Amino acid sequence: MAAHQKALTRPVAALAALLAVLAAAPHRQTAPAAARGVARIISLVPAVTEMIYEIGAGPRVVAVSSYDTYPPEVKRLPNVGALLDPNVERILSLKPDLVVVYGSQTDLKQQLARAGIGVFDYRHAGLGGVTATVRALGARTGDAARAEDLAARIDRGIEAIRRKVHDRPKPRTLLVFGRERMALRGIYASGGTGFMDDMLTAAGGANVFAEVKMEAVQASTEQILAKRPDVIVETRAANSAFAVGERDAELNVWKVLGAIPAVRSNRVYFLFDDRIVIPGPRVVEGTEALARTLHPDVFK
Repeated sequence: MAAHQKALTRPVAALAALLAVLAAAPHRQTAPAAARGVARIISLVPAVTEMIYEIGAGPRVVAVSSYDTYPPEVKRLPNVGALLDPNVERILSLKPDLVVVYGSQTDLKQQLARAGIGVFDYRHAGLGGVTATVRALGARTGDAARAEDLAARIDRGIEAIRRKVHDRPKPRTLLVFGRERMALRGIYASGGTGFMDDMLTAAGGANVFAEVKMEAVQASTEQILAKRPDVIVETRAANSAFAVGERDAELNVWKVLGAIPAVRSNRVYFLFDDRIVIPGPRVVEGTEALARTLHPDVFK
């Protein structure tokens, strides 16, 4: 396989696969529903891991996925695989009371059910799904009061950003979360549904792919030229940032599309920020980072 075909980093490729296979739908819970006995928790979902710690249940986490990096405490915990490669044997050996899984992990859920282990079934959705998940998680772990407080703070924070940029012009924005290094190939952008689209809208941008009701769009350069974005924002996890010295070269890659307004006006930005790509408790901070990029004059 040619080198350029391997250029998507593992975290970016995983995010692209995740957005492609998970439907935008609310989570659901599976038995047992009672919070009693939830003393040992394993989370395969980084967004939910962050929620668990934020509502005060972090000390009960005994293992996390191989993609978990926040909060820092999780780096000391065993990892048990992720969406595509859960280590079932290791999960069972840790004797959890509750395992947070993705909705698409059907085989894993069946194995856990046979072992009598509770499951919290997570699916991506929009920003409303973030707070709905927080509340449901708190009910499941016995931390409902703190979960309600967290959900309310997220709602207030997002609404405050919306108000701040409400009267500003909404630049047509291409929000890219993956592409091959040093090339305009393998471009994945936010479609018109899901948490990234919601964050972009709340931040005062207009998604150029708003009419495509999917979380992820594999965009060609021809499509991007046709959409004529005013702004291009590339985002991805912080550990997928370009190496030192590559940033200018990566910006130059976009100059091939010099006919579009974003490139002509030098409004191509790189935001390597977990808070934008992980729909957890820090989505308010991620949304503000987008808003500051789109409307810097508002946040002076």
